[in-house]
Amino acid sequence: MDTEVPRYSILEIKNLCVNYGGIQALKNINLVVNNGEIVTLIGANGAGKSTTLRAISKIVNPRSGEIIYQGRNIIRRQPHEIVQLGIAHCPEGRRVLARQTVYDNLLLGAYIHRDEAQIKADIQRQFERFPRLAERRNQLAGTLSGGEQQMLAIARSLMSRPKLLLLDEPSLGLAPAIVREIFRIIENLRATGVTILLVEQNANLALQIADRGYVLEAGSIVLTGAASELISDERVKKAYLG
Repeated sequence: MDTEVPRYSILEIKNLCVNYGGIQALKNINLVVNNGEIVTLIGANGAGKSTTLRAISKIVNPRSGEIIYQGRNIIRRQPHEIVQLGIAHCPEGRRVLARQTVYDNLLLGAYIHRDEAQIKADIQRQFERFPRLAERRNQLAGTLSGGEQQMLAIARSLMSRPKLLLLDEPSLGLAPAIVREIFRIIENLRATGVTILLVEQNANLALQIADRGYVLEAGSIVLTGAASELISDERVKKAYLG
């Protein structure tokens, strides 16, 4: 008889506020991500989706609130400590190191680890997950196509062996066929036990693969529910699904 994996909260955000100068970018955000889920944040540009991810990874410093990760409030931790705790952030725009090879980009993603044999095994795992990267292992990252750079950005994030992956706009600027391939990879990651908090401009596609979703408007959460409910919600359809 199959045993269901018990669900528990891996991440809980409570009353999170972030300011950019005098502008309040996030207003008392509350959300939960359970282990083994894909949870998506959807909303218009400027709604606060990317800011939420940056606050979790401490790229920006929250003004107030709590970020509870595996039972600990990590809001005062430094960015490198966040990675060490098991959270990886794959940023919008890919941000690969253009003048470094694919292989060296992956090595840099493993900077918190010291076991060389394990790092080599991790790189090989990424090459098995992303065969195109294996073919281009010695190629400069800046010469890759947009889709290949996105694969490299995800693979580099996985080199820290995260339990929680913050994934920001993985489809941005990519052709539809490449987007479908990227989203297949994201679903496969969930199957391997990686929990994912996904920010994605393509709300329809995000809700098709997500377990649950949150809708942000002007820095506040205005709607939440199962992805299957949100995708058929008239308000969501009208505002985000076209």
